[in-house]
Amino acid sequence: MNRDADDLQPVNPETWHRPSGYSNGMLAPAAGQILFVAGQVGWDEDERLVGAGLVNQFEQALENVVAVVKEAGGRPSHIGRFTVFVVDRHEYVAARSEIGEAYRRVMGRHFPAMALLEVQALLEPGARVEIEATAVIPAKREKRKS
Repeated sequence: MNRDADDLQPVNPETWHRPSGYSNGMLAPAAGQILFVAGQVGWDEDERLVGAGLVNQFEQALENVVAVVKEAGGRPSHIGRFTVFVVDRHEYVAARSEIGEAYRRVMGRHFPAMALLEVQALLEPGARVEIEATAVIPAKREKRKS
């Protein structure tokens, strides 16, 4: 994967096992703005859940996070951290392969630092997952005059 100078860089100690699907740390470039993305559930622009299933809701929630990042002028590779809240960790583990496929459709091979938390419930009735994120959006570069 080619990385731009303004992409966040994964940080994983060499003596540790390689993490699967996340990075232990992400290093942001010096120039940029920090974007905090509120928790996003798996609903569409009309605030309707895309279905009852975890995988569909996960993919939509992730797409919603990326939409906010893009609106701020960033792209998925500028996301440094995710916190994923699920109402049933067993359901998440059972669907891990399908969730991984959905993740790669939205994020490609960019794996930020992540935490997964099981919660009793989410605010939106029927929501199975909520994802919040932190991104570093690069400072706009001025075009050089020749």
